[in-house]
Amino acid sequence: MSEVLRTILILLLAGVALTTLAMFVSWWLEPARRLRRALRRVLHGVPECEALDIADGRAAGLDFEGESLAVLWRTGSTGLVYGFHEIEGAELIVDGKVLARARRGEPRRLLDEFGPNAERVTLRLVFTDHRFPEFELELFGPRSLLSDVGEGVRLGRRWLSHIEAVLKRPRPHPVPELNLKAEDAPRRGDDDDADG
Repeated sequence: MSEVLRTILILLLAGVALTTLAMFVSWWLEPARRLRRALRRVLHGVPECEALDIADGRAAGLDFEGESLAVLWRTGSTGLVYGFHEIEGAELIVDGKVLARARRGEPRRLLDEFGPNAERVTLRLVFTDHRFPEFELELFGPRSLLSDVGEGVRLGRRWLSHIEAVLKRPRPHPVPELNLKAEDAPRRGDDDDADG
């Protein structure tokens, strides 16, 4: 009888261990958690502002100290990191209409009104990158983390404020590199020989 009890106890412990392991793996691989880990990895720290689009596996994060903005897709397995000087602007889109905008060289277009029954709130980030000029995140939608459209609009406004502050900073001008090589000692010219 003790052998049967021992076998049942071993099976129960194995079941509990497998259940615990499955719960941990599920928790670890949760899309929001994966995107946040990927943002921290590419920005080398916790972003000061982040936006997650769980439905499409996309995320964006701002790092003010490192002056960079990371955009990720494919649940964080692919992405790009842009310097602040590469940001061209951002737009807040509610149900397919651009309701607010902050663009370099243009006055900010403020959000006037939005319908409380809106179904989608999207943030479009625009860059000076010719290969990937824009990146869209759904802030609020059928499968978003946010509970209502108002939260999505508030998050979008906060992003526009951050982007506008970044755009007001002067762009750094590239400094040409001097590539002088001192392999040979300088020679005296003809004028120097005449004087000497």
